[in-house]
Amino acid sequence: MNDLNHLAIIMDGNGRWAKLKSLARSVGHKNGADTIDKVALTCIDLGIKNLTLYAFSTENWSRPKEEIDFLLNLAKDFIKKKEALFIKNGVKFETKGDISVFDDELKKAISHLKEVTKNGSNLTLALAVNYGSKDEIARAVKKLIKLNLEINEENITQHLDAPQMGNVDLIIRTGGEQRLSNFMLWQGAYAELVFTPTLWPDFNQKELFKIVENYKKIHRKFGGL
Repeated sequence: MNDLNHLAIIMDGNGRWAKLKSLARSVGHKNGADTIDKVALTCIDLGIKNLTLYAFSTENWSRPKEEIDFLLNLAKDFIKKKEALFIKNGVKFETKGDISVFDDELKKAISHLKEVTKNGSNLTLALAVNYGSKDEIARAVKKLIKLNLEINEENITQHLDAPQMGNVDLIIRTGGEQRLSNFMLWQGAYAELVFTPTLWPDFNQKELFKIVENYKKIHRKFGGL
């Protein structure tokens, strides 16, 4: 049976979920945000220690300004409201991505939630915001140059975002698309991949349980036999 230490999810399909119901895309994003709580608590039940969720990519800035503003305000609202839930359930909050571009209010909300949840031991939940794997790797290399450290695999790994979360064991993408979209390319080099047609707002505990059960039965070779 395979251990599942780090699960990463590309939360795709919010807009299509809303369109199918003749609702505004913003409603789909809001319902998608609500799904995060259920998935995080299920991860705790399953004994998964690390969860990374792809919330906003470096490429998402090309979307209409109205949608970008809504997504960033939704992230701000989500972060501000999760303090009690995360503390109660032992969830440590982290982020991946370049958050320096965000406004002071969002940066302060992120910093506050990280501080008050730093002792959470049941699950580390990282939101990937303004995140792109190529950008993350480039930033790691720049850190090494600044620190005058050798550019090698081990040092790059240790200077990626939230390196304590380790490599990714399993990447799930909801919504039916079958690509990684610049997500966790370094940490997920040997991750198992699952693409489900389920749109993110409809993703539930039952489906996650089934995916994890199947993952545990896979023979993971890591380039060997």
